Amino acid sequence: MRILILGAGKMGSFFVDLLSFDHTTAVYDADPRRLRFMYNTERLTTIEEIEAFKPELVINAVTLKYTLDVFREITPHLPADCILSDIASVKTGLHEYYASCGHRYVSTHPMFGPTFANLGALSNENAIIITEGDYMGRIFFKDLYTRLGLHICEYSFEEHDETVAYSLGIPFVSTFVFAAVMKHQDAPGTTFKRHMAIAKGVLGEDACLLREILFNPRTSGQVEKIRNELGTLIDIIDRKDEAGLNDYLAKIREHIK
Repeated sequence: MRILILGAGKMGSFFVDLLSFDHTTAVYDADPRRLRFMYNTERLTTIEEIEAFKPELVINAVTLKYTLDVFREITPHLPADCILSDIASVKTGLHEYYASCGHRYVSTHPMFGPTFANLGALSNENAIIITEGDYMGRIFFKDLYTRLGLHICEYSFEEHDETVAYSLGIPFVSTFVFAAVMKHQDAPGTTFKRHMAIAKGVLGEDACLLREILFNPRTSGQVEKIRNELGTLIDIIDRKDEAGLNDYLAKIREHIK
């Protein structure tokens, strides 16, 4: 298959490495400097080169902020039977775009951002495949993710964004709160150092991704749960309620079993 990867960042490079030995691949990035270390693949920097490549599948791996803009830029220059795909962490606006673009499509979300995951060992990671997409496109990504050993879930666009609001919104906001109140320690404990490493990783993510996760309409309800739990915990602490704390710890230990 002739596959075009949009974006030469970490995830774009990952897909090039993954696919280039079994398929004819090309990677497009408007900044030629980002293509310097790409190998075993065609390196494209112009729309004319995309037209000449004639891809059968496009994988959009650009920064979330530009996902739709890049689709709008290149879609008029693709063959009519080319399948569009994205790996966006938040699907806001994508369903509507796909419905009007005139191309078959498939949307997935590898749940292993390059910040924390070992891209060479993904057997404990997850991926989501959106159910509304093209059947053959879904099969392609299902086979690909299965070969990587990923656990695959199939959700609608709506279910996906609800899941992301929970699975990313809660840890992101919890990390922000930790980072906002922390102060550097001369002799930090192990737990503190682990939280610090997570905070540095999360805050090293693209600001657009963080914004889209927080501004997902479903995230607010998840953050409200954090506020409610903090209220309960503060009340227990203020009253030095030993029995209440024991009950609270028992409850939350059940959650993480």
